[in-house]
Amino acid sequence: MLGTLKATVKLYVKLNYRITHYFMSHPADKVKIEEGWKQALYNEWGKSYFQGLREFLKTEKQNGIHIFPPGPLIFNAFHKTPWDQVKAVIIGQDPYHGPGQAHGLSFSVPMGVRTPPSLKNIYKELVEDIPGFTMPAHGNLEKWAEQGVLMLNATLTVRAGQAKSHHKKGWEQFTGAVLNALNKEKEGLVFLLWGRSAQDVGKIIDPSRHHKLMAAHPSPLAGGAFFGSKHFSQTNQLLEAQGKTPINWQV
Repeated sequence: MLGTLKATVKLYVKLNYRITHYFMSHPADKVKIEEGWKQALYNEWGKSYFQGLREFLKTEKQNGIHIFPPGPLIFNAFHKTPWDQVKAVIIGQDPYHGPGQAHGLSFSVPMGVRTPPSLKNIYKELVEDIPGFTMPAHGNLEKWAEQGVLMLNATLTVRAGQAKSHHKKGWEQFTGAVLNALNKEKEGLVFLLWGRSAQDVGKIIDPSRHHKLMAAHPSPLAGGAFFGSKHFSQTNQLLEAQGKTPINWQV
């Protein structure tokens, strides 16, 4: 009799904990992202599109599909550039889809990985635009992110070897929410919008509150139209005019 009572009480406590936890927890509790961003995007985590996105990525993984970047690096841009440190934003398209290339920062690759063609052109522009800038021997742009440059892709994941394979799965709505939060909650940010895709994404940005610098994409396919944009020196001029520390673009 006593044993049955104890078992009943134990079951009650267990069920009560589960019910309480269910109603008190929030989807944000499951997201591993920098705390400032977690709060700034608090309403996004529970929305149906984001839950659908999570299920899509889970299914991809269960089906043995390789996804880049690795899970812990999907929100790397937000970890490297906390919410309260954002000064500028560079918008890319989707992550690099080659092995070892993507690490969660637009245009950037880890140390030891060959510098992609678009980034080589970015470096060429920097050599002409920033006095003293020397051509780096690597393609890692973490130093930019750590100084307040949010290196944001419009889509944060991709299938291995399949460019744009995760388009229209929910990421565009999420990154739109990111830009909307920055647009409404901050002032004086500098948005570097390279190519039509980034410029379309950047339409949400209010030019009366922020600065929008637009140019062709740095890809070699653009035929060199990116060169001469001088976005890096312009960014620093705009930041200094607000009393903010300019970016040291040398990496």
